[in-house]
Amino acid sequence: MSAATHRPVVIIGAGPVGVMAALLLARRGVRSLLLERHKDIYPLPRAVVVDDEVRRILQSVGIHEEFAALTRPARGLRLLNAQHRVIAEFKRSPHGHHGFPQTSMFDQPELERLLRDALKRRPECELWGGVEVMSVIRSVAQDIDGPDGSTGPVRVTFRRDGSDEEEHLWADVVLGCDGAGSLTRDAIGAVWEDLHFEESWRVIDVRTSRPVRTWEGVDQICCPTQPATFMRLGEDRYRWEFRLADGESLDGPGGLERLRELIAPWVGRPSDASWRDDFEVIRQAQYTFRARLADRWRRGRVFLLGDAAHLTPPFIGQGLCAGLRDAHNLTWKLARVLQGGADDRLLDTYEHERKPHARHVIRTAVAVGWAMTGGQDRAAALRRGAVAAACRIPGVTTTVSRDLSPALTAGPLVRRRPRLTGRVLAGTFCPQPWVLHDGKRVPLDDVLGDSFAVLTAAPPTAQMTAVATALGAPTLRVDDLGDDGALAAWLARGRADAVLLRPDRVVLDTVPAGTGDFTDTAAWAPLLHTARSPAEPRPAP
Repeated sequence: MSAATHRPVVIIGAGPVGVMAALLLARRGVRSLLLERHKDIYPLPRAVVVDDEVRRILQSVGIHEEFAALTRPARGLRLLNAQHRVIAEFKRSPHGHHGFPQTSMFDQPELERLLRDALKRRPECELWGGVEVMSVIRSVAQDIDGPDGSTGPVRVTFRRDGSDEEEHLWADVVLGCDGAGSLTRDAIGAVWEDLHFEESWRVIDVRTSRPVRTWEGVDQICCPTQPATFMRLGEDRYRWEFRLADGESLDGPGGLERLRELIAPWVGRPSDASWRDDFEVIRQAQYTFRARLADRWRRGRVFLLGDAAHLTPPFIGQGLCAGLRDAHNLTWKLARVLQGGADDRLLDTYEHERKPHARHVIRTAVAVGWAMTGGQDRAAALRRGAVAAACRIPGVTTTVSRDLSPALTAGPLVRRRPRLTGRVLAGTFCPQPWVLHDGKRVPLDDVLGDSFAVLTAAPPTAQMTAVATALGAPTLRVDDLGDDGALAAWLARGRADAVLLRPDRVVLDTVPAGTGDFTDTAAWAPLLHTARSPAEPRPAP
């Protein structure tokens, strides 16, 4: 194959997940080509919420400050009954674990424009718009039923807009970020697992200067006959989502009047007709909310990310977040395999780590959806009553909010030690306080860089230094960071003297308090292809 027809990575779909994957790969020097059937950003209303973990991912590609100018923090989520009385309230802090507000409201096209602008600044990335991918076929030299570790090239066939001529590219890796109707998912033989939620909703974005009653958070109306969602997106921007009855429509001559009736609990019922002049429907679209999970996310060097791998009802605002987490989890591993000679089995950890988390988030969203819409019979009323009662128990709503990002499943890159008492840090995210660096206050990740890192509360041992050297990781004493003791306190709660952080800021391994060394390097070092050092300890028993 010629250089003109070969790319290290081809990404199908240039939505936020695909562009984020390209930017994260570019940070590590991996070239990619994005193929997108639309010529410009998709304009219809979609995601409007991200959490603090995703804000941290945006920081990793250098657009967090620009994004901050476009977003507003939200106070959390409220479940309301049909009379708009509060059943439960899930508060979100303006200062989250990752150094950002726990919930931020935004307009997806504005985020996508930031991502596209960042893409233009990276010479490692190309974007071809107006391109329809026709097929993704693994090399004929590979056995289609062979191991997922197959490394032969992948052929991507496509047509440019307005042309019937098929063209071909060969790629070392293909990332399927091509949405719910993913061609890539079909190409790897994946099928949907139905997690039993499917409803049709109308999503409406509105601009108005009229007073709107809002608590600066998200309202979910738990009513079996007229469930709804409401949130404020900007100074004069609002979103409503309604599940309409069969045969009901907001289109046509009476549509605006029906919409006024639906939103009356938030804006009142003005008697004059002037509200029509100060109530602009910016966009509206009909969506079917589904809960699904692909049974496999990889075959060989072809991967699924985002909606191609999982569909989440929007009731807890985690659909886009899940896709961006996919990109953050996979890209550093992919770069290490393509450029650092790491074992191809490292890529198996992508699905192993991300799929259980995606399932957990989908089930949480479905539970909230059923609390909103789960029927009119006595059993449904009892379910809503149980939600209200449970949420009055001290600490329940805080726990539910925190549980949107549980620890990763134990595996080769998450070295859990259940025999230890106290909090287990492996598989959780390192917090991101502000620290002192070169005389300035900056977020921790700006000091850590894009690679592994060792954080230690004690002088590093020879073995810690050897591990850090093998991984190209900086070693930082937490007492020297000027973070008011936040990291030292976090280590102490986890009964650890030091932690090894992965590039995605997940704790890979720990030095248990009083032991002096990482004890599990034999489990993960071969996957990462780290250099051996005489200072490394013998493998743990």
